Amino acid sequence: MKHRNPAAVLLLPFITLGIYSWYWLVKTKGEMNSRGAQIPTAWIWLIPIVGGIYWLWKYSEGVEVVSGSQTSAGLAFVLLFILGVIGHAIVQSSFNKVA
Repeated sequence: MKHRNPAAVLLLPFITLGIYSWYWLVKTKGEMNSRGAQIPTAWIWLIPIVGGIYWLWKYSEGVEVVSGSQTSAGLAFVLLFILGVIGHAIVQSSFNKVA
């Protein structure tokens, strides 16, 4: 996993009007898949309602795999789904621990 500044992960979405959030999710998905996670393509977001939720759950399962179960899939899902960019920064902080 690439070491990224959690503050940048928190603030860049505001500067880029949310585009960096999507970029960060797709980039880290690729890094997690190279470490053994099995996260499907981000194109699944195009399926209304369920696509995004299903993909975010699979992403959260990948967070659990990559973090060595330090961050559970349920916690990662809540952080990413409920807290948004704040959750992204927290998850990035856990990625930095394994980088």
